[in-house]
Amino acid sequence: MIEEFGWSEQLRRQFAPFAARGLQPARVTVQQRGLLTLAAADGELHGRISGKLAHEAAPGALPVAGDWVAIAARAAEGAATIHAVLPRRTAFLRRAANTSQEAQVVAANVDIAFLVASLNRDFNLRRLERYLAAARESGAQPIVLLSKADLVEDAGAALAEARSVAGDAPVLVVSAQTGQGMEALAAWLAPGLTCAFLGSSGAGKSTLVNALAGSELMSTGAVREDDARGRHTTTYRELVRLPCGALALDTPGMRELGLLGAEEGVSATFEDIEMLAARCRFRDCSHGDEPGCAVRAALETGELDPGRWRGFDKLRREIAHFDRREDPLAREAERRRWIAIHKAQRARRRSQEDWG
Repeated sequence: MIEEFGWSEQLRRQFAPFAARGLQPARVTVQQRGLLTLAAADGELHGRISGKLAHEAAPGALPVAGDWVAIAARAAEGAATIHAVLPRRTAFLRRAANTSQEAQVVAANVDIAFLVASLNRDFNLRRLERYLAAARESGAQPIVLLSKADLVEDAGAALAEARSVAGDAPVLVVSAQTGQGMEALAAWLAPGLTCAFLGSSGAGKSTLVNALAGSELMSTGAVREDDARGRHTTTYRELVRLPCGALALDTPGMRELGLLGAEEGVSATFEDIEMLAARCRFRDCSHGDEPGCAVRAALETGELDPGRWRGFDKLRREIAHFDRREDPLAREAERRRWIAIHKAQRARRRSQEDWG
């Protein structure tokens, strides 16, 4: 059974130390309010985390949907105790709600992250940029899905906008209702490959999974007419096997996605701005009123879209803010950097006034 869920020779080698302890491999297929369902050699089991693992696990290290785990199975009871989590190939992280630095793993061991954005009034480029940054940071291949194409007369403008921020990530226009783009979507799937559907509530993630499965595996709900936003119809994470042999992970909607340690993902998503910044005269340019700032010049000429710059600047400041809260040395270094920047700005203004 575990071979159907992506078990491989590489995983077998990684599992060798646990096998020596008499443990068995399993994959977490359902994560719901602390209750875990596992796909194991003995079939489907209900998993419980051992007291030692619960006590010693680092933040974000407890098992989630998609994880491979080491278990002590009790097949007669249909149960198992989870003793360890295997190293993750990829992990989609966000800041847990109402916390500053706690990591919440949304999906683990994902090969492709389908970022679903509905083509209704809830389409938002800045949110899409966040998802792209988080997906790239996770290590998964991001693919943008512009869903509910049947609700708009022409998706051309939204497609162009999405491509303008997606970089090398493919962008597909799809509709589960009419079948538009579903063949192109299915072409990305292969036996043993794990994909996750990520996006806001009401974006159509569960509907797309159902369309690929050819059956109603996931519950779906209507979208509110007043603001085009959906309710949280998926309240848990579930990994399902599609007829093609690929594995699909549906996730609850996330309207707010707090990034956590996603510097590389942000840099990859905003590579155009990073290249501009590299042309600034000063290496520590704040892109304010420093002379020779290539970013400000691009904004003035229209080469750089102001909305994209504001999105990048917001994400950059957000990550730096929480990094400083966690790291006192980084916080002090940032304070000194801004003191130096303000001193230089005041000196330039005084020099300009003297020449004026």
